[in-house]
Amino acid sequence: MACYCVLMASTLAIGQHQVGPGADLLIIAGPCVLEEDAVQDAVAVMLARVCGELGLPWVFKGSFDKANRTSLASHRGPGLQAGLAALAAIQQRFDVPVTTDVHEPGQAAAIAEVVDLLQIPAFLCRQTALLEACGKTGLPVNIKKGQFLAPADMRHAAEKAIQAGAGGIMLTERGTFFGYQRLVNDFIGLGDLASLGWPVCFDVTHSTQLPGAGSGGQNGPVQTAGRPERAPLLARAATAAGVDALFIEVHPDPTSAKSDAATVQSIEQAETIIRQAHAIRAALKGTSINHDAAVTT
Repeated sequence: MACYCVLMASTLAIGQHQVGPGADLLIIAGPCVLEEDAVQDAVAVMLARVCGELGLPWVFKGSFDKANRTSLASHRGPGLQAGLAALAAIQQRFDVPVTTDVHEPGQAAAIAEVVDLLQIPAFLCRQTALLEACGKTGLPVNIKKGQFLAPADMRHAAEKAIQAGAGGIMLTERGTFFGYQRLVNDFIGLGDLASLGWPVCFDVTHSTQLPGAGSGGQNGPVQTAGRPERAPLLARAATAAGVDALFIEVHPDPTSAKSDAATVQSIEQAETIIRQAHAIRAALKGTSINHDAAVTT
């Protein structure tokens, strides 16, 4: 009978949750950008119900600003103060950790007063000043892997935040550029990312983007295209690979979402993804992503 010896990653504390080997699959979910209270409330109600039923830890995500929109005319969000107020309301109402993007070093301290996890956008993952500012808050930092980086290169980003004092690191895979207007997910690279020793999250929805293949223009802002119907497939594959967390953007009405409408998942589809991932994780209970190579004896 084959025995597989697996190297384990360190665990990470996010609020009351532990993330990493031996822990339940963490769900990080919410709308791409914070909108009206009714939008985030609808998403949070579903997450609280489903994750509560399944016993899964969850973190609510919402961006107060989307600083890398395709068009100047695109909606960017409510801004720092209003966004943090909205996140604090969700945090208190549902007794759940919250997270948001940090785009500039000067934002980190104010955001850290509210959120439980700081998130570094993929395009900014090499910005030393930003990583240092987030690390200095003492909070855990989730760094999204740049679409232009090899998995091993994320060690440098993580070490910048750790050396500045971060309370832990999580690395998120969100697809790698493949020619033009296409992202692919390298599952060998996912294992390589995990071999760095920090918990790994898989970004289900952004991985389905088709960057630059936008629609719109004359009658409205250009929007990035995507393949949202492939999100469940990717979530199942990543969970089977042993990731520690899934990141899912969710909206009550994806067609009217103010950001990433081409990839965000409906509440119903997000629930299906979470339930399928939970079933796969349960079948793999006690295992984690292989950080080097499985040793068969």
